[in-house]
Amino acid sequence: MDSIPRRRRLIKRQLDSIIIHFDCFYASVFEAETPALKSVPLAVQQKQIVVTCNYEARRRGLHKLQLITDAKRICPDVVIVLGEDLTRFRNASKELYAFLKNFSWNSKVERLGFDEASKPFLFSQQIPYVFMDVSDIVDYNLGLVSQHDLETSFFCLSKNDPTAGFTFDASQCAGRTYPDGDGSNDKLCVDASQFGTDALRLRLHLGSHLAEHLRHQLHSQKGYTCTVGVSTNKLLSKLVGSLHKPDDQTTLLPPYVPNPDTDHLDNVTSFIDGHEIGKIPGIGFKLAQKLRAHVLGKPLESDTGLMYGGTKEKVLVADVRNHPGISVDMLEQVLGGPSTPHGIGVKIWSLINGSDDTEVGQAREVPKQISIEDSYYIRLNTLEEVTKELRVLAISLLKRMHADLLEEKEDQGQENLEASAFSASFTDGAAKRWLAFPKTLRLSTRPRTPQNHDGSRSRSFARISRSSPMPNFIFSLKENSDALAERLVSETLIPLFRKLHHEKSGWNLSLVNIAATNMVAAASGKGGVGRDISKMFKQQDNVLKQWRIEDEEADSVKRELDLAERGTGTQAVEAVGGMEGGSEDIPTRSQDQVAEGDTWEPDEEDNMNETFRCDQCGAIMPLFAMVAHDRWHFHGSVFR
Repeated sequence: MDSIPRRRRLIKRQLDSIIIHFDCFYASVFEAETPALKSVPLAVQQKQIVVTCNYEARRRGLHKLQLITDAKRICPDVVIVLGEDLTRFRNASKELYAFLKNFSWNSKVERLGFDEASKPFLFSQQIPYVFMDVSDIVDYNLGLVSQHDLETSFFCLSKNDPTAGFTFDASQCAGRTYPDGDGSNDKLCVDASQFGTDALRLRLHLGSHLAEHLRHQLHSQKGYTCTVGVSTNKLLSKLVGSLHKPDDQTTLLPPYVPNPDTDHLDNVTSFIDGHEIGKIPGIGFKLAQKLRAHVLGKPLESDTGLMYGGTKEKVLVADVRNHPGISVDMLEQVLGGPSTPHGIGVKIWSLINGSDDTEVGQAREVPKQISIEDSYYIRLNTLEEVTKELRVLAISLLKRMHADLLEEKEDQGQENLEASAFSASFTDGAAKRWLAFPKTLRLSTRPRTPQNHDGSRSRSFARISRSSPMPNFIFSLKENSDALAERLVSETLIPLFRKLHHEKSGWNLSLVNIAATNMVAAASGKGGVGRDISKMFKQQDNVLKQWRIEDEEADSVKRELDLAERGTGTQAVEAVGGMEGGSEDIPTRSQDQVAEGDTWEPDEEDNMNETFRCDQCGAIMPLFAMVAHDRWHFHGSVFR
């Protein structure tokens, strides 16, 4: 077995972070829209399954992944709402994410869920969950806490406004705790200048009060309830937040590392040991099955009839961690295989010991990918049926792209007024611009496994995929979405499908997914391949003002340049000291001084080589030139 010192080193490296995990509920979206639903049993239906239900329904015996017929039998007065259309939930996700991002100082706010999840259908009960790294806010407020009067502390929410914040009792943890269960049971008196268990506990106390404040603000302003977990890494904060639901929070208290002088388990080990191995984030169904089989030492029982990752064998993390001979090398040997990445042993060993070194990602304006899929209980085995389903998915993908990747164009003064008549002749999209362009279109399918001799089917989550460059016509805002979807199916998706399935029929697919991936930020996007030149020039003077030197010599040069502008021919040359050449040889105000870090650097070659074909004239140009070229067409049509 790996030594305790190794585990201590792993955990200690993560004690500097305070991570908050927010888990908002799918059903709370309906409850926020219709508050009367909070007091009745409510179930959300997708296909013939209860994908989630509120806690009044759970109190009466309902649970997620239950058949609708069973739910109605157990609770006849259950209110069932359809959850097939995820639009309202994606909107709620954006609202939640934007709300929490406004409180962040370091912009480390990571949203996982619809766009990032591999299985959007039956995606569990969350609107997507959100991680926040609040280490900087906690450390700042740690310096403001009076260690002689912890009970009357003030939590500052802004470095620039010392009055923005709330009062709190730093000696207590807000909400629930593990292992105590109630943060008010044990008051803290520490010297935070000394590193140790008490100092870490005080930082967790501060994180818990910030989490409670955000949770209450989210409920009062947006109407959403959520479950919150507070710890030092993403794994522990997500798991500990699930202990007390629905509208509560839990903080995992120290000690986080084992004491070599005692036999007592630290709180991280005792907490994570009680979880079934398949419930640990990062350990998927296949890996969990391999671990169960290794620990039990026998083939697993048939899981016929169990749905969506259910299994008859229950193997706890403690069973794996304490199994004779378990080590990083042993895990690598047990879990390794052709489809398993190298280093899986280290990853799983870290997870079962409560260690997770993945950082909270930076806040993003656009998703990493946009994925649309559907699963099928009927036989999907002819090209006509596949084409029909691809058309439905393509229309949904375009709607999602327009909803997530388009923004309203900013007012650009007189030029914008001149364009109004031109824009009015097209769809509403003509007044919008792309935030990002997905470079890749991916098609994935999941063939249904053949029947066994007893009529059952083995469970399979295996997908096969093919990708191609995203066709440029998809970015047109002047064509009807249905026409674009039809063209996308016939010109791109059907050829991709034929590469995946060479047979003419008989595939019997259980799932089809299309995704727009490999996002490249557009003109106004941060770090985009193209730049909005008009915005750049408008902001340039303000950016460079702090570095510009205003003195008599500069005023003198400015006066000479003014004279040069009023003069012509040789007069202009003489006024600027006899310089010869065209206007490009005379430096403009923006060329006088350029501060380090404010130059416009070219992008990587891969991005610059992206091309776009104009639908009107057929010209091919770099992606970043689309806006300027479109404006050229507009001016030509206005003045013709």
